[in-house]
Amino acid sequence: MGTSERTTPATLHDVAREAGVSLATASRSLNGSTRKVNEELRQRVLETAARLDYSPNLSAQAVARGTTTTVALLVADIADPYFSQIAAGVVAAADAEHLIVTMAATDGDADRELELVRTLRGQRPRALILAGSRAIDEPSDGALGAELAAYERAGGRVVLISRNEYGLRTVQLDNRAGAAALATALVGLGYRRFAVVTGGERLRTAADRLAGFCEGLAEAGIELPDEAVLRADFTRDGGYAATAALLERGLDGVEIVVAANDVMAIGALSAIRDAGLEPGRDVAVAGFDDIPTARDVTPALTSVRVPLVELGHLALRRALDDAGADAPADAPAEVATEVVLRASTPRR
Repeated sequence: MGTSERTTPATLHDVAREAGVSLATASRSLNGSTRKVNEELRQRVLETAARLDYSPNLSAQAVARGTTTTVALLVADIADPYFSQIAAGVVAAADAEHLIVTMAATDGDADRELELVRTLRGQRPRALILAGSRAIDEPSDGALGAELAAYERAGGRVVLISRNEYGLRTVQLDNRAGAAALATALVGLGYRRFAVVTGGERLRTAADRLAGFCEGLAEAGIELPDEAVLRADFTRDGGYAATAALLERGLDGVEIVVAANDVMAIGALSAIRDAGLEPGRDVAVAGFDDIPTARDVTPALTSVRVPLVELGHLALRRALDDAGADAPADAPAEVATEVVLRASTPRR
């Protein structure tokens, strides 16, 4: 029967028979086995598989191997440049290892994150990378912790980005130190009256950055009053809304709006402009993360550079690094931050 008349999918047995090789040779040729296969035989198998339109049964392979060639990445919001840059790093590193990245967004919802982890466990990815910021008061010994522990007992690898509440492998970002360095740099430019737009009190990333910024100001003898902290969604629209509220009540001497991330800072720039003021001249603005857009907005945005692509790359490497499998929780892989001063914060 010709291949054009086939009514059922080709099997590995079909490929081996048509190529004139053993089932084991066909399997090794198609599944990327580390065991050597004669190149002539491998090419024959690949050509036969293409001719028969053979597709491997990934589910069966996962059962046989105990894992797949996929890596699962969970982010809070794929539309946020912070997470998309991290994802780019994970994908690039996975590409080099001939792995496929599957990605899902939690929308910052802890229940959704738990649901996704449970689903992904059943798909047996080789590694599971969690990049979303969590709430400060969420328990580390609850259902998510149990799911992650069960996944690791089954041979999977979990890597957390910029969090370490579960004692698992971590790529750590010191948000507090970066924010403190930003405060020191801005004071050095002559700023003394600050307002901060940030996320909700329970959001760990927002809380750490605010705490670090306050610590940096305190070292210079400056106190940030409670009324100078405006909270909103950790988004561009949240930054706009918080800054608009600040402008509506009156700046009262505030010289600079510092946002807890760049997308909030970009919202702040727009709110200032919409109020008839000039960002950088009438009110300075600074952000955090140094996403690519920070260089392109007008005025170019002062920020704290986080090597986001490197963060994703390191997370994937840590997941695959056998030598680091038993690294203690207090010895995470770390990436450094750097304050980048631009036109949005001219010297006073």
